[in-house]
Amino acid sequence: MDDLAAGPEHEGRHPAWRRHTQGERRWPATLAVLAAAALQMALPARLTMPPRYALPAIEVLLVVGLSLADPDRIDKRDNRLRLVSIGIIAFLSLANMGAGVRLVSALLEGHGPAMSAARLLVNGGSVWVTNVIAFGLWYWELDRGGPAARTYGLRAYPDFLFPQMSSPEMAPPDWEPFFVDYLYLSFTNATAFSPTDVMPLSRWAKATMALQSAVALVVVVLVVARAINILGN
Repeated sequence: MDDLAAGPEHEGRHPAWRRHTQGERRWPATLAVLAAAALQMALPARLTMPPRYALPAIEVLLVVGLSLADPDRIDKRDNRLRLVSIGIIAFLSLANMGAGVRLVSALLEGHGPAMSAARLLVNGGSVWVTNVIAFGLWYWELDRGGPAARTYGLRAYPDFLFPQMSSPEMAPPDWEPFFVDYLYLSFTNATAFSPTDVMPLSRWAKATMALQSAVALVVVVLVVARAINILGN
C-alpha cells in the first residue's frame, strides 16, 4: 500500500518523512527562485536569451502568483499549482541553460578575453550558482511526487536517501527533508561532481545528478582555465 498516511494511528509506526505531517513553508523556495532570477538579470546581454529580461520576468511573475495562491505551507494537492511550480523551474533552467551555452561557446571560440578575468569569474559564478538553485528545485519538486505529496506521505519509496532516513536515531523524530536539504544536495553534487552523503535511488535521480555534475564540471573547468589564461597574459 503506497499511502502510509491513512490516519493518526500510523504516526507512531512510521518516521515523519513517511507519514502525514504539516507542509513545509514555501518562502525558502520562493527566495531561491527570486535570487536566481536576480542573478540572470545581472548577466550581460551577450550571455542571455533575447529578449534579455523575458524569462527572468516570467519566473518572478509566476513565483509571486504561486505564493499568493498558496502562501504559507505547501499542503494543497492541486495539480494546477504543481504545474505552475514545475513551469517556474523549467523557465529558470531554460534561461540558465541558454546563458551557459553562450558562455561556453564564447570561451571555446576565444571571445573570453573580451571580458576581464574578474568579470569572467563573476559571470561563470552566476551561471554556476543558478545551476545549483535550479537543480535543487528539481530535486525538491520531483522527489516522491513533490512537497505536497511528501506532506501526505503518499509514496513508500524515496528517490533520495538522506542520512537521517538510514540512521533515524541521529535525527529528531519529526525530521523530514525540506527545500534547504535539497539545495544542499545540489550544492555538494555540483562541487564534488558525485553524490556525497545523499544517495540517489531512482533512475531519474541518478540521471539528473549525473547531468548536473557534467554541467558544473564544464562551466568550472572552462571558466577557471580561461581566467587563468587571461591573468597569465
